[in-house]
Amino acid sequence: MTETAAPVPASPAQRALDRVAAVAIAIAAIALCGLVVVQAWQVFTRYVLNDSPSWTEPVTLLLLATAMGMGAAAGVHTHRHFGFFLLHDHVRPAVRRVIDVLVPLVVIAIGSVTAYWGAVLLVDGFGIRAAGADLPQSINYLPLALGGALMTLFALNRLLLALLRPAGADAAPQPAPQEGDL
Repeated sequence: MTETAAPVPASPAQRALDRVAAVAIAIAAIALCGLVVVQAWQVFTRYVLNDSPSWTEPVTLLLLATAMGMGAAAGVHTHRHFGFFLLHDHVRPAVRRVIDVLVPLVVIAIGSVTAYWGAVLLVDGFGIRAAGADLPQSINYLPLALGGALMTLFALNRLLLALLRPAGADAAPQPAPQEGDL
């Protein structure tokens, strides 16, 4: 029987990032539930009342963008998104270490660009009202900008962990355990 090492307690910074990721997951879940409710209302009003409200489409798009942005960011934090896992599992340990440093750099670049341009587009369209809802036309870029910023933050953490890991340590990141995981 092999002996396993005791888990290393999480640092305060890691616990804070875990809480931020948990909030992102909660927001994504609420957005998905809201999406179901709004679409159910849309179907009911269109086919039963024959009077479809105009606000359901822009709100649906906002909820969908929110679920995707927050979900993608949380996936970066839990090592379930942007991982190149098949490649990682089939190369030598030295190449794994390179992948463990390269992948967060790619995510940082993508997240930074997404956050920046999402914010630019959000601010640019604040003065334009969305058709059908009393929202700015550019509101859908808010979750894009926030999701990109969170992806960048979580990828910076992954990069730091990869750089601080001893050279001989197993470089395969395991997904962080989540409530409900077996």
